[in-house]
Amino acid sequence: MEKFSRRTFLTRSAGAIALGSTVRIAHAQRRPNVVLVMTDDQGYGDISSHGNPEFKTPNLDQLHDTSTRFENFHVSPTCSPTRAALMTGRDCNRTGVWHTIMGRSILRGDEITMADAFSDAGYATGQFGKWHLGDNYPYRPQDRGFQEAFYHGGGGVGQMPDYWGNNYNDDTYFREGVPEKRSGYCTDIWFDEAMGFIERHHAKPFFCYLPLNAAHGPFIAPEGAADPYRAMGIEEPRASFYGMIANIDWNMGRLMKKLDDLGVADDTILIFMTDNGTAAGMRKGKGFNSGMRGQKGSPYEGGHRVPFFMRWPNGNIKPNAITQPAMHCDLFPTLLDLCGISGAPHGAFDGVSHAHTLRTGAPFAPRSFVTDSQRVEHPQLWRQSCVVRDDYRLINGEQLFDLSKDPGQQNDITSQNRHIVDAMRSDYFSWWDSVSERFDEYVRIPIGTDAAPETLLRSHDWHGEQVPWNQPHIQSGAHGNGFWAVDIARDGRYRFEMRRWPRELGAGMRAAPDDMTPLDIKGARLSIGEENWETAVDPEAVFAEFTVDLRAGENRVQSFLDCDEHDRGAYYVYCTHV
Repeated sequence: MEKFSRRTFLTRSAGAIALGSTVRIAHAQRRPNVVLVMTDDQGYGDISSHGNPEFKTPNLDQLHDTSTRFENFHVSPTCSPTRAALMTGRDCNRTGVWHTIMGRSILRGDEITMADAFSDAGYATGQFGKWHLGDNYPYRPQDRGFQEAFYHGGGGVGQMPDYWGNNYNDDTYFREGVPEKRSGYCTDIWFDEAMGFIERHHAKPFFCYLPLNAAHGPFIAPEGAADPYRAMGIEEPRASFYGMIANIDWNMGRLMKKLDDLGVADDTILIFMTDNGTAAGMRKGKGFNSGMRGQKGSPYEGGHRVPFFMRWPNGNIKPNAITQPAMHCDLFPTLLDLCGISGAPHGAFDGVSHAHTLRTGAPFAPRSFVTDSQRVEHPQLWRQSCVVRDDYRLINGEQLFDLSKDPGQQNDITSQNRHIVDAMRSDYFSWWDSVSERFDEYVRIPIGTDAAPETLLRSHDWHGEQVPWNQPHIQSGAHGNGFWAVDIARDGRYRFEMRRWPRELGAGMRAAPDDMTPLDIKGARLSIGEENWETAVDPEAVFAEFTVDLRAGENRVQSFLDCDEHDRGAYYVYCTHV
């Protein structure tokens, strides 16, 4: 018998059950493979089978026509929260992930992931592309159940935690944490890696998670991919956005052909979805959004209703449309049921299984659920929230819409439906009470562990008001500061190497390579808890170094650079137990 990983035996708070159950597998027939493809910032309307008149997505259209479609599928309105809910089957806010930066995009260490469950059930597991749930041990994909992982850093190629200088083409990515240079366009590489994984493991059940960074900005399409849309008079960035999606569609065709060629297509649950509403499919009133109000980040329908296609020929899942509201937290329990994995932590999920509906077409029980976009240090009641209940949407606790009569959410019907509003507000408060129990906790980055002898702290994970989170911020010398929530693993002496630039760039503290903005850094200060250490910075110095004695335990680390009237921290701090 297989068991869940060590996280299984942790007792979860926030109303979840204690876990310790044994995984049991139904072996009557081959367990299905699972391929989960999720694109970034591609909205419901950014597919031609959903009515987009400006471009064609023939391979996605084919998948649409041969799949069960959840046509009323909801996610979080931004990147990391959707990924957290998808991987755990639990509300993102409950898992510590309610932002994309500021240390609030790191998935709590005691959460069980979809990859944990599949790995412990005997599946080969692989992740290729965008992770965005933590860049440090023990939060990386290889720490969370994925036996193979090849990915970029942070929330996008070229963001601050990514390898310096990546720009979608011929970049350096991380294979289980080790930098590896590759040639080609990023989306092509992720699909190449996924198909290689499938080919290596197709003789046994596999779980392949393929979360793309496309079509997230910066909007850089493969060479020539955007030309047809520019020729149609479509303005930037929408033309490049469409070019990125056209490339995704081409790669989906390659993936489906690979499954066919290997003879595993019929035994594979193939899922296509996106992580939030469109980012560039609508600009200045131009474009197509399926008549929905709002885009990425919005509590309105266009912010969180996304495509969801599921195909499994040998699973008695017939092509049809499911119109009841479903959500990202539902996928984990649904897949466990479809794959015959029992004894798993169903009681800990915020989502529910739709396996019975997928197999029989019978409707599932109606319910209310909440999706929201916090994007602050500490979550706030009603902030950018939507309560979903059948055709009704309660926005920010104040506006009520009936989508059966008003799909564009233009007519607030709150005043004539106070009883519905009161009931949905009650649903929200029950949800809030459940997910908010750990809001005062930090997801801490360990320093000084045997598993990760060196820890790189990045400004992306500062807890603070101004957080430089992409490489252009570093290039411009963006001001801002904050602290890192850390956990010192053991007593001892620690070395802290404070840098303006990452090591791979090799530039000095005051240097400004490639016409980037110089900073006249004269001194540096390290603050850990109540203690402070200072040093002067030589004009030729590459980094400022501190070696200090620390006690084990939870703490706060903050860096300071003395260069002008603005408060700045060191964007990169390398920490080692010595």
